[in-house]
Amino acid sequence: MKVTAEINTDSPTGKRIVRELEKHHRVVKINYPTPTISDGDIEKTYSFEEFKANVKEEFKNRYGVNFDEV
Repeated sequence: MKVTAEINTDSPTGKRIVRELEKHHRVVKINYPTPTISDGDIEKTYSFEEFKANVKEEFKNRYGVNFDEV
């Protein structure tokens, strides 16, 4: 017989239960959910030039420093 349970690991009790189940790896198989990425959470990889341009722009907007004039 197999039993499926959902354990809330946000609480200390849930974390303790999962740690105890992990000790019995011969009889317990734990399936962790895979994180999903929504469109707003997708991270972009920037080239060095793009990064440098973004930093310059951010300094200009926040602090009024223009590195192109220095």
